[in-house]
Amino acid sequence: MDHIDRALLAQLQQDATQSYAALGEAVGLSAGAAHERVRKLRERGVIRRTIADVDPAAVGSGVLAYVMVDSTSWMGDSAEAFAALPEILEAHIIAGSSSVLVKVRTATTVQLQDVLRRLYAIDGVSGTQATVVLETFFERPVDPLIGSLGDS
Repeated sequence: MDHIDRALLAQLQQDATQSYAALGEAVGLSAGAAHERVRKLRERGVIRRTIADVDPAAVGSGVLAYVMVDSTSWMGDSAEAFAALPEILEAHIIAGSSSVLVKVRTATTVQLQDVLRRLYAIDGVSGTQATVVLETFFERPVDPLIGSLGDS
């Protein structure tokens, strides 16, 4: 991946609906060349999906919590069990005193408590430690330009 690919990714992260002509102009390519590079980035899995960034509070999911999940056994085979809970947006196997870190969004803390109960029903889960977010300063996507040093 070269600096042009990274610049294309940065442009797409700002506005994935812009035309290939606009993308090309922003990075010094023709519309056709920009289209071809984006196609190749999709084929290689660099661009995983194109989504709308929805305000969680506007759709009734204003409570955000990060939950550390403790276990009595290896949780690496439990991805489907975590994915079955629609309130869990992300789940990560982690190193440290807990086994899994999940990002949860609900409408209320009562619903969050229900998610915690359902987490306990997953085989091997022995405890949880939830941290409720009071305010988010910012969220940002991965910056494709940061890893560009040393690229050809």
